[in-house]
Amino acid sequence: MNRLEKVRAIRSKLQSGKPTIGSWMQLADSNVAEIMGRAGYEWVAIDMEHGPVSVGQLPDIFRALELGGTLPMARVASPTVINCRQALDQGAAGVVVPMISTAGQIQAIIEECHWPPRGRRGVGFQRANVFGRYFDDYMLESQESLVVAQIEHIDAVDNLDSILKVEGLDAVMVGPYDLSASMGVTGDFDHKKFKDALAKMLERCAKHKVPCGIHVVQPEPKMIDQRVREGYTFIAYGVDTVFLNHSVSAPK
Repeated sequence: MNRLEKVRAIRSKLQSGKPTIGSWMQLADSNVAEIMGRAGYEWVAIDMEHGPVSVGQLPDIFRALELGGTLPMARVASPTVINCRQALDQGAAGVVVPMISTAGQIQAIIEECHWPPRGRRGVGFQRANVFGRYFDDYMLESQESLVVAQIEHIDAVDNLDSILKVEGLDAVMVGPYDLSASMGVTGDFDHKKFKDALAKMLERCAKHKVPCGIHVVQPEPKMIDQRVREGYTFIAYGVDTVFLNHSVSAPK
């Protein structure tokens, strides 16, 4: 699979206001990744924040996703340079970065997600370039890593205008549980304060022409259409663990 072509196709969709639909993985298993990779998603993000996935397990998971033509991404464990670098070095085409609260925070991470001349990420032989075999080809890919910032705290919503002005930010994505928790209404997605925060995000994203994303956690296809109508374009649908929970119950 040509990762760079896939990255450019997804970025083109986002920049033109079209939705891109991906999914989420928490299980550290390449067999699950192979199933997910052949399920028709444009991308799948590996959850290294809440899932038991280590850096050393990423190569096999990414290979399995790519077998089905699905772009591998990683939701890194924390908003640190080293976590982003390691995921990209193992072959992630982009990162979803949790707990972004300020423009300076995401600006520093974007710089460290790209090789020079665009950024400051360390250059070397790594799994992403097959340990040097495709070093020159990867030089191009290294300039175009996807970077998505998760907005998961009310402070981030308050700072959204400055965050959205950061050059190189491909999209922002709602982190609904943490965002609601930061407002004292954990998991209450019908609460007026939470809904007002989402409305503000969508309005500010539209103003700055930055795509807004959300996770449709429960596998309900009609919710994708609803979210697209609301203005979301970077949409994660379901989670491998949730898909399993929905299908695993013994017959009665």
